[in-house]
Amino acid sequence: MTVPSLAPPPGARLVIAGGSGGIGRAVVDACVALQHRVTVLDQLRAIEANPPPAGVAAIPLNAMDEASVASAFEAVRAADSGLDGLVNLVGFTNDRRPVEELSLGEWHEILGGSLTSAFLLARAAAPLLRVRGGSLVNTSSTFGAEVKLSGFGPYAVAKAGIINLTRVLSLELGPTIRVNAIAPGLTDTAFLVGGTGRPEKSVRTNLEKVAAMTHLKRIGRPEDMVGPILFLLGPASAYITAQTLHVNGGAWS
Repeated sequence: MTVPSLAPPPGARLVIAGGSGGIGRAVVDACVALQHRVTVLDQLRAIEANPPPAGVAAIPLNAMDEASVASAFEAVRAADSGLDGLVNLVGFTNDRRPVEELSLGEWHEILGGSLTSAFLLARAAAPLLRVRGGSLVNTSSTFGAEVKLSGFGPYAVAKAGIINLTRVLSLELGPTIRVNAIAPGLTDTAFLVGGTGRPEKSVRTNLEKVAAMTHLKRIGRPEDMVGPILFLLGPASAYITAQTLHVNGGAWS
């Protein structure tokens, strides 16, 4: 019996949306080390703040804008007619605030940045993924399954939506395209101050309290997400689709 690789093979054509963020950079670095062909999609200011490694293409993107997403994937298609994988790491939240104190604009902004963006990215990537029978990995959150901290209403709703969007896409794009998600716990990235390339804010979360809630007694690190993402992209997960893999140190399930 041949043991399948736990990551995509060298030469795999991958797009990392949000690839200039904390988790994104860790994934990109791993993919470069594995000799994948990588394209980063992210906000221009995020790309400028955190340029990708040499040999990695970068395309500016506003993931909440239909025309921007279409243009970005047209550029991806022009470079190669097919994709082996898309990793969607796009998403953010704002300062913690109870739902009754939120403006409608802020509600729409957070849902747009974390859920509508996922719809736009998946829709644009599907024709390219279909060429090679690729894999799509979305990013939900522990908050998408269980909410134990207040002030994350629209973000939690958006990330719960990602879990069901992943199931819907798996059904509709299968059997050619596999669709899964990871659900990180709180992770030590720029998310804690608003998100890479976004105005600095604070989610005002007691990190020590969150760490104490986990079985591993720490919050996540970007590198903790790399293995699960590569696994869901690779051939070892060939019979896994429509699933959300929780990567939260045992904080809650």
